[in-house]
Amino acid sequence: MIAEALAVGVAAGVVAGLLGVGGGILFVPGLTLVLSLHQVDAEATSLVAIIPVAAVGAWRQHRYGNVRLGDGVVIGALSVAGAVAGAELADLLPEDVLRAGFAALMVAVAAQLVRRAWRQPAKEERSPGE
Repeated sequence: MIAEALAVGVAAGVVAGLLGVGGGILFVPGLTLVLSLHQVDAEATSLVAIIPVAAVGAWRQHRYGNVRLGDGVVIGALSVAGAVAGAELADLLPEDVLRAGFAALMVAVAAQLVRRAWRQPAKEERSPGE
């Protein structure tokens, strides 16, 4: 189980750093599929695992000048209330509902990203820190 957890962590870290995706999108499927955790346990474990990933990612992106600190603080502060409410709700819902909701969210986000990629012309590449 330790080897599998290490694999999930390394894979999620690389993809999060490369693409800027939240760890939950990667951790939750990894924890449910690779480690066979229940959905609510995977979601809770993911929240703990995201802390160091988010801290390091934010620090690195700040060094490149990419962080909009004011927006991040406001979003983060308001997300605390949402996280408390979401955790309470997750405890009340059946696992299959949580899993289906998570899958639907991932599909919706993927569809939106594909639509944007097809609609927007390619932008000039920019160097880190520009």
